[in-house]
Amino acid sequence: MWGETERQRVWGVATRLFAELGFDSTSVELIAQAAGVDAESMLARIGDKAELYRLVMLEAHRVEREAMEAAVARFTPSTQGLIELVDAYLDFNLDHPYVLALWMHRWMGDAMDVGGLEELYARPLITMVTGVAGEVLAEDVDADHLTWTVIWCVYGFLTGGMQYTSPGSAIGTGRRPSLPMADSEALRRFRRYLHTLIRRMSAPAA
Repeated sequence: MWGETERQRVWGVATRLFAELGFDSTSVELIAQAAGVDAESMLARIGDKAELYRLVMLEAHRVEREAMEAAVARFTPSTQGLIELVDAYLDFNLDHPYVLALWMHRWMGDAMDVGGLEELYARPLITMVTGVAGEVLAEDVDADHLTWTVIWCVYGFLTGGMQYTSPGSAIGTGRRPSLPMADSEALRRFRRYLHTLIRRMSAPAA
């Protein structure tokens, strides 16, 4: 018997496996086995692996969009407003590591036969952020590139860690380290760096 419980279980398992292994390395059989359902029944009721992946990415986009829309709604056109926007983005990725992992796999060439997701999901969020950030930045700062600089920094820090020069302060091994805890000194140092980056890129009068 198939119902909403089975669908939610399959979706949760697929999300975890796509985030951990990537789309290309996750088989229908593996998803079905981990979810405790029959593979043929799963395909008949949910669709093929690509369709399930699209549903996973849609849900990942939904939660990210809600978080960023709320942050943009609170935004005030000032340097402090930009800092709070960046904090909201960092905090979202700390709280939703699977979203970051799903996109990291795509950046590395995963699921390239399931196209169009960047245009559907990534671009609208970036456009929304740059639309409000641009009015605060210095004239010679490109809003698109600054937005992507923050994205690259956040993804790099949370997936690869940071090797600091001071003894005993290194985090990360280059192989998917555990995410820094919210109260870690490494995270506080990284957050301060992002704040400094934003202040340097903001218009002097902001």
